[in-house]
Amino acid sequence: MIVGILGCGAIANVLIRKIENKEEILIKYFYDRDIEKAENLARVSNGTVVLDFQDMVDNVDLVLESASQSSVKELIPQVLKKGKDVIIMSVGALLDNDFWNEINNISKKTGSKIHIPSGAIAGLDAIKAGSVGEIKKVLLTTRKSPSSLGMNIIEEEILFVGKASEAVKRFPLNINVAATLSIASNLDIDVKILVDPKVDRNIHQVLVEGDFGRVITETENLPCESNPKTSILAAYSAIQLLNGLIEPFNLGT
Repeated sequence: MIVGILGCGAIANVLIRKIENKEEILIKYFYDRDIEKAENLARVSNGTVVLDFQDMVDNVDLVLESASQSSVKELIPQVLKKGKDVIIMSVGALLDNDFWNEINNISKKTGSKIHIPSGAIAGLDAIKAGSVGEIKKVLLTTRKSPSSLGMNIIEEEILFVGKASEAVKRFPLNINVAATLSIASNLDIDVKILVDPKVDRNIHQVLVEGDFGRVITETENLPCESNPKTSILAAYSAIQLLNGLIEPFNLGT
C-alpha cells in the first residue's frame, strides 16, 4: 500500500517517527502548502515531495490527511473520485451535511473508503457498538491549557457551550474529537470547552447514555512537542488505523 501525506505538521511528524517499517505500507509522497515542511519529512523518510496534489493522487493507494478542514473539503473529493482511500484527521469538516453527503456519494460510486481514526479519546468502540441501539445523550467536556489555544490567562474560563457542529466551526484546530463522537453516535453532541491555566495537557471527558447503559471516559492527552494544539494520542491512532488496514487480525468494532 503506497501512502501519501496531505499536511506535514505535527501528526505527520509523529507518524514518520513512530510507524514500524513494513513492506505492506510505504509512505512515499508528501504534500503541504509549506514546501519546507514537506521537504523535511521527505528527507527523513526518503520520500518524494509533490508540488501538484494531483501527482500524489495518481500514484498512491491511500491519502492520509492531517492538514485542515478546508483542505479536506478542497482536496479529499479529488482522491475519492480516483477510487483511492483516505484517512481523515480533520474530522470537523464532516459535520457539514452537504459535504458529508457529497463524499459518501462519491465513495459509493467509486468504491473508495473513508477512514476516521479514534483520535484523542477513549471508548469510541463502545459508542459505535451502542449506536446499534439508541444513544440518548453524549456530552463532551474538554479542558485545554492556554498555550494549546494561543491564550494567556490566569483563571479558568468557559469558552464554549453548545453543539458539536458549531464547536468545530469556532475551534477548527482544537475540537475534532467532537465531530468523531457525533459521527459515532449519530448525534450532534453537546460540547463544553474550558481553558484552564492549571493543566498542561488536553483533557477530554465523555459521558454517553443509551439503551445499552452508560459509558464515562476521561483521557488526559499529552500534546505533541511541535504543536500543543495536537494530542499525541491522535497521531498514534492514525498509525494504529494504518497498521490495521494490512493486518489479518481485527480487534474491536
